[in-house]
Amino acid sequence: MSRRISVFSAFARFFTGLGLDIALGRHKNERRQEKRARWLVQKLVELGPAFIKVGQALSTRPDLLPKTYISALSELQDSVPPFSSAEAIARVEQELGQHIGELFQRFDPNPIAAASLGQVHRAMLPNGEEVVVKVQRPGLEPLIKLDSTVVQQLIEFCNKRFPWAKTYDLQGIYDEFFRILFREIDYLQEAQNAERFRGNFQNYPGVIVPKIYWPYTTSKVLVMEYLSGTKVDDVPRLESMGVDVKALNELGICCYLKQFLQDGFFHADPHPGNLAVTPEGELIFYDFGMAVEMQSLAKEQMVQTLFSVLKKDTEGVLNTLIEMGFIEPVSDMRPVRKLLDFTLEKFAERPVEVGEFVQMQKEIASLFEEQPFRLPAQMTYALKSLTTLDGIARRLDPSYNLLAAAKPFVKRWAGIQEAGSRGLLEVAKQATLFLTEKIRKPSPLEMAVLRLEERVMQGELEIRVQALESDRALRRINMGIKSLIYGVITGFGALVGAVLVSGNLMNWAIFAFAIAGVGGFVFVRSLIRLQLRERLDKLMEN
Repeated sequence: MSRRISVFSAFARFFTGLGLDIALGRHKNERRQEKRARWLVQKLVELGPAFIKVGQALSTRPDLLPKTYISALSELQDSVPPFSSAEAIARVEQELGQHIGELFQRFDPNPIAAASLGQVHRAMLPNGEEVVVKVQRPGLEPLIKLDSTVVQQLIEFCNKRFPWAKTYDLQGIYDEFFRILFREIDYLQEAQNAERFRGNFQNYPGVIVPKIYWPYTTSKVLVMEYLSGTKVDDVPRLESMGVDVKALNELGICCYLKQFLQDGFFHADPHPGNLAVTPEGELIFYDFGMAVEMQSLAKEQMVQTLFSVLKKDTEGVLNTLIEMGFIEPVSDMRPVRKLLDFTLEKFAERPVEVGEFVQMQKEIASLFEEQPFRLPAQMTYALKSLTTLDGIARRLDPSYNLLAAAKPFVKRWAGIQEAGSRGLLEVAKQATLFLTEKIRKPSPLEMAVLRLEERVMQGELEIRVQALESDRALRRINMGIKSLIYGVITGFGALVGAVLVSGNLMNWAIFAFAIAGVGGFVFVRSLIRLQLRERLDKLMEN
């Protein structure tokens, strides 16, 4: 009960403050948004591991939150103080059924890394092999189960009380998030992910995946091969080791293209702590708790997609993204086409510039303002991975070119180097279409007329006529909506206050009733202004 009160009161306080900002017209103020976002991040950290993960997941959802909140949540760190070595050793002994001295020749009591879900210790097996032991944090699973129940109750409350909540498909987001979180705390699942990943890259030069030691692995303890390396974003150290950072960039890009397009299974958390580099320039992957499946592409589809990018064929690229489950088709796809047009125009044939990448982020933000459809979970994890990879690639080589870095992948898997007859025929077919289109490319004036015609046909170009009467009506509707919002805030504040009184939280109850009082005052004032506006408009019409 106390956990439920803590969670409900935290979210009640947040939404009450947000509602007050909306009522007073301050919700679009950037400083105000930053303050609210920082408070939310701090509160999520206080609520514990499950809510830290909630915040990290929300940082990948520009379709749900404004960019100010996305930025604040992106800085949410998953680092907490380690638990005691005695607890870690006890958990290992309990899970594996033997004394720590019988299991390992050496076990380092000091963890080399600690996070909200667990921590990692170095050890040595009886045969002398160096390993790392990942131990789940004590009491984690019961706490996450409790939090999942509380969040489910919170979502049910929102869906019943606030009609707008249903438009965000909170239940679907909840189901997907906790499905992945429960898989992440199951170390047997993580071990299976690592084995599958290792198999996918078994004959792929330059990528190393640690070996899993199954006899030492359970749902709460994971033992894998110890592989030492330098953090992937430590450029000075990599250069001092003689690592070619451009080649490393190429390896990382091609590696992820293989995961996305060929394997249909990708590492969804490629931050610098999970990627390391050997002195030979090989890439080491760690931590396979977050791995996502998606629809893979056949070789012919890969070739078609490549030439669609080269031809700047928005429809071809869009169809591929829909087929892979990256975009859910909706009735009006114009905002999506607009974003793809922008991306292909800016980035298809030359290096990415920082200013243009920022502009692309703005285009994505405006996309969700124009059309608030929800992204599939696969797309959000892919976007998170690509954004993280872009940051690493930019640090390694500020002038990197995505298509240039992808050439080895294209040669290897699209059939240019070792093509069978089908692959070669598809390449020849697409190349012929590409050259034909280049030769027949219309003049700039013809292109301008074609674009204008296309915008008219797609309904993107509209003739707007304004009338004084319609403007007055819209102003009255706007004032009426504001009055309705103030009324909702008043009722919500009173309801929260009543709930808090029943929970013996008098201080918070007084605060909630104060909010309700302010909301009631603003509500009455808004109704009076609306009535005056109606009378004034009638006088002007007469």
